[in-house]
Amino acid sequence: MTTALTRRHSESIALVALFAALLGVMGLIPKIDLPLGVHISIQTLGVMLAGCLLGPWRGLQAVCVFLVAVAVGLPLLAGGRGGLGVFMAPTSGYLLGWTAAAFVTGWLMALLPKATPLRAGISAFVASVVGCIAVLYVFGIAGLVWIAKIPLTQAIWANAAFIPGDLIKCVLTALVVHSIARAMPDWRLGGTAQRRMNTLN
Repeated sequence: MTTALTRRHSESIALVALFAALLGVMGLIPKIDLPLGVHISIQTLGVMLAGCLLGPWRGLQAVCVFLVAVAVGLPLLAGGRGGLGVFMAPTSGYLLGWTAAAFVTGWLMALLPKATPLRAGISAFVASVVGCIAVLYVFGIAGLVWIAKIPLTQAIWANAAFIPGDLIKCVLTALVVHSIARAMPDWRLGGTAQRRMNTLN
């Protein structure tokens, strides 16, 4: 029993580190700058995947490890940014919101049906939309209003530019989860134990 617990603990640490590194690798992809100091990057996709594949707590831990690395100065954010200064920028609300987004996405993924790969993919899409669009946008808008002193209505409209790209990321997350559910039916999506699937959709 002790050996099994130790092995699971080691696997959890490895997965958290892996997804934190994945977020860093995604930062190498150039960002697209938008007005009002905001920009589009692919790193939100990593947050979605962390929540859906690791569950709420490990997904949260992966994002926290990544943000700590950014805070100490590693240039891991899109555009090679890093350091404490990024947490004072107008986009800091989104960075801090990644923690809540990963947790909520993982929490919903754990609750939603995953009996087949198709259902798992659909659940991943829904969880990503709620966690990494609805919840994340609340943090992002709050940051724009509080730090950049942008009127609430203007901040909400600024977020509208993210919706098409983020919906595409949600679709990509669903496809990845569907593929993993087919190839690795014992993967604990959302942190819950998976039954081995006899019928793959």
